[in-house]
Amino acid sequence: MSVTTSRVKRAFKYRFYPTDAQAAELSRTFGCVRKVYNLALAARTEAWVRQERVNYNATSAMLTAWKKTEELAFLNQVSSVPLQQTLRHLQTAFTNFFGKRAKYPRFKSRKKSRKSAEYTTSGFRFRDGELILAKMTEPLDIVWSRPLPEGARPSTVTVSQDAAGRWFVSLLCDDPSVQPLPATDGAVGIDVGLDHLLTLSTGEKIANPRHERRDRARLATAQRKLSRKARGDGANRAKARRKVAEIHARIADRRRDLLHKLTTRLVRENQTLVIEDLTVRNMVKNHTLARAISDASWSEFRSMLEYKAAWYGREVIAVDRWFPSSKLCSACGTLVGKMPLNVRTWTCDCGTTHDRDVNAAKNLLAAGLAVTVCGAGVRPQRSSPGGQSATKQKPPRREP
Repeated sequence: MSVTTSRVKRAFKYRFYPTDAQAAELSRTFGCVRKVYNLALAARTEAWVRQERVNYNATSAMLTAWKKTEELAFLNQVSSVPLQQTLRHLQTAFTNFFGKRAKYPRFKSRKKSRKSAEYTTSGFRFRDGELILAKMTEPLDIVWSRPLPEGARPSTVTVSQDAAGRWFVSLLCDDPSVQPLPATDGAVGIDVGLDHLLTLSTGEKIANPRHERRDRARLATAQRKLSRKARGDGANRAKARRKVAEIHARIADRRRDLLHKLTTRLVRENQTLVIEDLTVRNMVKNHTLARAISDASWSEFRSMLEYKAAWYGREVIAVDRWFPSSKLCSACGTLVGKMPLNVRTWTCDCGTTHDRDVNAAKNLLAAGLAVTVCGAGVRPQRSSPGGQSATKQKPPRREP
């Protein structure tokens, strides 16, 4: 998803049910996409060892040569558009690597990697609500769960299949209905947690539904059945693996639905939203809390909050992770020396009794508003106050 001053490009994802012929064609395309990506990555890695640079144009020429060989002649059986797109994706991966924004690209696995293929306008035809992909004669049987924007013309179509065997198609198009909302004076501090998913500076607490825990017994049963299936037991093992994937998919769907509802509501009601800049990647290394933290999905919550704020003209401010939001009295500013996690309420020397999470949310809001006034650490779509802010007097940390 990308944002410009004039329009928003938005992806609309739908489930569809392919015919046997369409499923075979798409599965063949997924395999060819993975093969081309791995071949190009291997070629670029070998060139990297020789201290040479290979760009997209070079890999595109390689693809043409590969199609002419007897060994890789099967690449001609599928549309060339997804094959070219996977080379562009590889180029993007290397650009992010050289820009120190990502690790070195990895090879795609037949069993673990996401099955997907991307088609540009030359690889599909969309007319009167019917989508026909290249190398196909019949339109996809799409469940239009919500309408596309009026007069929408998809610029990119991505077809994918998840581990549970469900087929999805994502159409990227301009959405003129996404416009900045009227400005408001509302501002809220948001403290994420495990006992409560969110605690707002207004005092409101949003319960943590613990989606994974609700299905944990069913998931454990399915995983035990899968573990009993021999590696070579093809059909039975595949069926057991599919059952585990279906449970995981149901958990993820419920989690994503809740986060979408919460972030949309918060963005619509508030002009400024202040959160804590947590390093979830490091926090999940705590094996005692890793499962609960992953289930809460704090990173996905922040991602949704940021792109929706950009859509609707709101501001998200991320306060430095070292800011002592829980130990600071929001009434008088006194800083408490120690406060273990089991302390949920505490009384300051000024006589104010605090709920730990509500107090943290109030302090986050105050810190974020202070940074907004000072103009420190402001970035497009997000503000990340560091050592130069009014709330933290430590040397600034460089972001990875």
